[in-house]
Amino acid sequence: MAEVMSMEDIRVEAARLNIDLSGVDWNSIKLPPGEDCGIKSDDDDLNEEDSLEFDAGFGNIIVVDNLPVVPKEKFEKLEGVVRKIYSQIGVIKENGLWMPVEEDTGKTRGYCFIEYNTPQEAELAKEKTHGYKLDRAHIFAVNMFDEIDKFMRVPDEWAPPEIRPYTPGENLQRWLTDEKGRDQFVIRAGSDTEVLWNDARQVKADPVYKRPFWTESFVQWSPLGTYLATVHRQGAAVWGGAATFNRLMRYAHPQVKLIDFSPGEKYLVTYSSHEPSNPRDTHRVVLNIFDVRTGKVMRDFKGSADEFAIGGTGGFTGVSWPVFKWGGGKEDKYFARMGKNVISVYETETFTLIDKKSIKVENVMDFSWSPTDPIFALFVPELGGGNQPARVSLFQIPSKEELRQKNLFSVSDCKMYWQSNGEYLAVKVDRYTKTKKSTYTGFELFRIKERDIPIEVFELDNKNDKVISFAWEPKGHRFAVIHGDNPRPDVSFYSVKGGKVTKLTTLKQKQANALFWSPTGRFIILAGLKGFNGQLEFYNVDELETMATAEHFMATDIEWDPTGRYVATSVTSVHEMENGFNIWSFNGKLLYRIPKDHFFQFLWRPRPPSFLSPEKEEEIAKNLKKYSKKYDVQDQDISVLLSEQDREKRKQLKDDWERWVSEWKRYHEEEKMARQELRDGEASDVEEEYEAKEVEVEELLDVTEEVIQDV
Repeated sequence: MAEVMSMEDIRVEAARLNIDLSGVDWNSIKLPPGEDCGIKSDDDDLNEEDSLEFDAGFGNIIVVDNLPVVPKEKFEKLEGVVRKIYSQIGVIKENGLWMPVEEDTGKTRGYCFIEYNTPQEAELAKEKTHGYKLDRAHIFAVNMFDEIDKFMRVPDEWAPPEIRPYTPGENLQRWLTDEKGRDQFVIRAGSDTEVLWNDARQVKADPVYKRPFWTESFVQWSPLGTYLATVHRQGAAVWGGAATFNRLMRYAHPQVKLIDFSPGEKYLVTYSSHEPSNPRDTHRVVLNIFDVRTGKVMRDFKGSADEFAIGGTGGFTGVSWPVFKWGGGKEDKYFARMGKNVISVYETETFTLIDKKSIKVENVMDFSWSPTDPIFALFVPELGGGNQPARVSLFQIPSKEELRQKNLFSVSDCKMYWQSNGEYLAVKVDRYTKTKKSTYTGFELFRIKERDIPIEVFELDNKNDKVISFAWEPKGHRFAVIHGDNPRPDVSFYSVKGGKVTKLTTLKQKQANALFWSPTGRFIILAGLKGFNGQLEFYNVDELETMATAEHFMATDIEWDPTGRYVATSVTSVHEMENGFNIWSFNGKLLYRIPKDHFFQFLWRPRPPSFLSPEKEEEIAKNLKKYSKKYDVQDQDISVLLSEQDREKRKQLKDDWERWVSEWKRYHEEEKMARQELRDGEASDVEEEYEAKEVEVEELLDVTEEVIQDV
């Protein structure tokens, strides 16, 4: 057993040897077989439960049951048929097909074993041939060889499960009851992951929980802030709480690369891809949908990367991510994916296709769910060289009824933007001019909640302006557009209230290429990222005035907190310098900055929707002064506390100064006699009491005797 050192000992030793641990590639460190150096992994206990055992050594072998029972003379024919079926799926090893026979009769036993080169090929063979109908009397039943041990441990007699006493767990929403009304955020820097309170009143980040090597790639909050997910080689895990962050559940999925929660946090989608044994094949993709609370796999999807790459690129190996888009609001009733010429919509009661069939849509290019209702919009480009126009259609689920359709002509590109309440859908359409040499942009605005879903056509004052960014106001009726071909484009604001589009204002020549609305509306940040080096303008859309301008040099990310009170701007490790984050007030005041080397992630913890009705929220807004009295008193108390702390700090500095002066006077008094001796007995130390005189002093430098002889 190697000598065990604590992490603190390692840091001390590294400091002694002048080694920068932040530059160490921990993934490159390989431990000897069976050696953990005294460091217990979070995932070691994955192997303690039978349901989570992955590697038993026979993952590339399948068992095919319900084969015909045939005599010796038909053995070779049956073996040839089975080999032909299964060699089309993967490479069967030499002597990898074994069909047992009865010793007495010489007849086959009705099953066989097939060994592939890789476990991925074996899994694919099971998926493709389980339930395969060889003839009317023989339907294949295929299992992985690793599963036999599990089946053998099933007891012959049923016994009722042990009833364990109920022990209540931690309230996972307790962090929302913080007396100071603070929000949490998580950061990743170097090997550490930290959860902190944003204590803006105290102008600091208050630590909550910190853990090194908590994840192997990234962390992700669930949409309502209940869970924090981490990603590991063996799978994913979720953690919860206000301060302790205990592990709540594990989800076994080897080599998981991406994860995605359903909007209501009921389900977790995990994704992995594996290199094929045949270089000519595409990557093998595995998708699992887990029940978040129980950890049970509700449905899995397996196939080649090409099958999941339709609808854009992203994720890994060209797979469009997220593969599944969730609809139906926060109830998690439906999810859908786009395939070739189809939209496949599944319901979560049985995790099967609605009506057991997909919606056929020839050449569909994109689709997008309403954030609040079981309605999705899809886009189909022009077909037949322009003879069949492009179109945008709205479908209702589960009826699959087409609610509205709009034909579009001369379309080069199309993007869809839903308003957060699902009241409006903006379709940005780039069209070719008559010469086909250039394009111009227009918008089709769908009013979803109104009768018959009216559509309004809207264009910019200069329709030839390039649209750089578009964003709806959350929970509101306004939208903003950055447009123009100049290095400093314009920003325009519009309202759709009252049944028509009304222009509010245009801000000329702004250093902006991105829009970030406050989650509560009203305020927006006009941000200049990348080429504009982090220019920030905090704008009040109600008053149509700029509240502040600022800069966070080289900023890569901007994120509002869920209440709309604070904004975080950060510089991640995309840049090698200036890593860290700043916290601002909604009106552009810099509250505090925290530098962090090797900074990777900043994520605010989401809040669940308010239980207050719109009427109650409006009533609170009208009587805000009455409700804010308590918080004004708290702010006053904090202001007094900060002032008191400031006074204490100044008093401490004054006391230190007076103590130093007193010490200096003591030394001065002790050396008085020595100074008097140096002044030839003069007792005073005051220079003004002395008179300066010029005194000529004759000094004999040298005497030489010389004898002069008489001449």
